[in-house]
Amino acid sequence: MLKRLHIRNYALIDELEINFSERLTIITGETGAGKSILLGALGLIMGERADTKVFYNDAEKCVVEAYFDVAEYDLREFFEQHELDYDPEVVIRRELSPNGKSRAFVNDTPANNQVLQRLTENLVDLHQQFDTLDIHNVNFQLRMIDALADNGPFLKEYQQGYRQYAADKKRLADFIERSQSGAKEMEFLRFQLDELQAAELQEGEQESLEAELAQLNNAEDIKRSYGAAYNHLSESEMNLVGQLQELARSIAPTRKLSPQLSAISERMDGLVADLQDLAKDCERIAEGTEHDPQRIAEAQERLNVLYKLQKKHGVSSTTELLQIQSDLQQQTSGYTNLDAEIAKLEQAIAKQEFTLRAQANNLSERRRMVPRKFEERVQAMLTQLSMPHARLKVDIADLAQLGPTGLDDVQFLFATNVGARFLPIKDVASGGELSRLTLCTKSLVADAIPLPTLIFDEIDSGISGDVSLKMGLILKELSARHQVISITHTPQIAARADAHYFVYKKVDGQRTVTNVRLLEPDERVRSIAVMLSGNPPSDSAIATARELVEG
Repeated sequence: MLKRLHIRNYALIDELEINFSERLTIITGETGAGKSILLGALGLIMGERADTKVFYNDAEKCVVEAYFDVAEYDLREFFEQHELDYDPEVVIRRELSPNGKSRAFVNDTPANNQVLQRLTENLVDLHQQFDTLDIHNVNFQLRMIDALADNGPFLKEYQQGYRQYAADKKRLADFIERSQSGAKEMEFLRFQLDELQAAELQEGEQESLEAELAQLNNAEDIKRSYGAAYNHLSESEMNLVGQLQELARSIAPTRKLSPQLSAISERMDGLVADLQDLAKDCERIAEGTEHDPQRIAEAQERLNVLYKLQKKHGVSSTTELLQIQSDLQQQTSGYTNLDAEIAKLEQAIAKQEFTLRAQANNLSERRRMVPRKFEERVQAMLTQLSMPHARLKVDIADLAQLGPTGLDDVQFLFATNVGARFLPIKDVASGGELSRLTLCTKSLVADAIPLPTLIFDEIDSGISGDVSLKMGLILKELSARHQVISITHTPQIAARADAHYFVYKKVDGQRTVTNVRLLEPDERVRSIAVMLSGNPPSDSAIATARELVEG
């Protein structure tokens, strides 16, 4: 609900504030007084583009603020999604600077125009002559039918399931696309993995083979040098082990004479033992080393396999090859899991679709019970508004596939004359006809749907007399359940006001200023009398005006 509108430095407005009634607010005034300026200012709140030509004083910024009570609109989730502070009273502010910059705020948090548009479409339904109205929108038409069918809880349950169903279908499509596009890649990955697994790689194998091959290729030199070493250490006439043993025996008798001599003797014994062990090692190497062409070929062939794989994969060690093999195993496993996930999703989607179709059929059955009575009531109201031959038809067609609202395609068709074909509303209704149709349909669903603030700009265009009186009564009845604001030139509608604002111009020094004032009861009567007969009003016009206001 729109509680208050504050405007500063906009068009012909220096500064003004309007407090709106919770029910029916009527705005009247002389032609050119500035009623459209109010709607222009409200348009800024609704995210429309700003024009720097609108400044009353081009040295100061323009500010428009609107205060809304949003407690009944279930908008908390919207505020959370857009990181806005939620409060049951929302203040939307738009600021225009003389340098052309525009800023918008929702509860003092900066917001862009797209956010304003999405937010205010839940708060304000601005109906201007010849505009494209939401009555054209098939989604809104379906929303009205669902409201009359009391489908709210059933639709909510369906849509919760449908969101998961749609998300799973998207995931399934993505998985299938990945599976199809990755088939060749998968084949290549598996080829690489098979090649590495066939090589039976072992950690440290390359280093061991390279060391073994180096020894095999130098077997004769090793055998000769280590044989000679063994001979000098242990077998020759002057072998080192024997000489060192003689030295150890010669100093042994003195070892008991002092600790120092004992330590030297022990060191000498240790040297003898070390040389004996070294001689045995040289003997073992010399005797165990043989030139083996077959083993050389085997080792070289194995190393060639490792070198080839390393070159192919751009690495230089077996460790890196093993890491590549592990990565390939994970990737191919992922593709295997993808196939399993596809099968799992297909089963889940089939179950979801079965449940959703049952829910959609229930929604459809309830919807199809609405049109006949709704059409009759709309036609009766249109007849009251001087459109006796106009007819509305609610066309409900079956959809082959599940959609966000079920299996129904709902569209309002309209015919204005006897014998005329039913056509979509946007293709047949004129501005005046559309205004009256909008008023009729929305008044019928007012109790069943949380409509935003309804603003009608000259909805009475082209009508007068008894039709205006009936339109005023419909607006009054509608305002008992929803906030309605109407800009009108018709006294019969103005007389229904709960709050009546009068827009006027006055000269302030060298400038013309638009202002607005809330009319007191006597002022209302006189204003309506002027609308009936001109200014000054006649006594009979004043009497008629008073009768309209009190009637």
